[in-house]
Amino acid sequence: MVSQFSSYEDLFKPKTSALIVWDVQNMLVQHIFNKEQFINSLNNLINSARSLNIPIFYTKITPLPERFESPIRKFLISIWNRGSSWGSDPNLYELAVKPEKNEIVINKNTASIFVGTNFELMIRNAGITTLVFTGIATEIGVESSARDAFNLGFLPVIAEDAVSSSDKESHERSLANMRKIFVVMKSDEIIRYWNKAKGL
Repeated sequence: MVSQFSSYEDLFKPKTSALIVWDVQNMLVQHIFNKEQFINSLNNLINSARSLNIPIFYTKITPLPERFESPIRKFLISIWNRGSSWGSDPNLYELAVKPEKNEIVINKNTASIFVGTNFELMIRNAGITTLVFTGIATEIGVESSARDAFNLGFLPVIAEDAVSSSDKESHERSLANMRKIFVVMKSDEIIRYWNKAKGL
């Protein structure tokens, strides 16, 4: 699985890349500050990944049965969601972008794609080294997952116009943090590098 990187073309080889669509669920999309731009950029990345046969992984917040949920998480979520309609309509948990039949949906219960899932096993089995992150929220699951990816030896890339949050200030602060240690670039740049590297 070990790859050598000497250029962005090496980093963005389609055969060693995957696209992560983090928690793009109706209940979150309706509250982000840049919905139109976010959806356009996200769809462009998804369409490009599909055309290049790059695997796409979608995550969904999927609550555990109440008896088996963490008491701490239940308490905190009850505070965060005061006055919210979360949980009253099952459609709120559905994805706002629709996976195709060969794309993978990961039901998860934490703010990291690596905790409590088989994601790491799948991407190691497939020889994937570069993970392009999109989704909601930048400062929570996207950043947590990107940090875990980096600590586990993968190369996280953040699509800065295809991540978002209900809190613009937190979103921008998170991007500033991630720029210090990860590759952060716009979706059209990522697509351009994928296309340049497709023959490698």
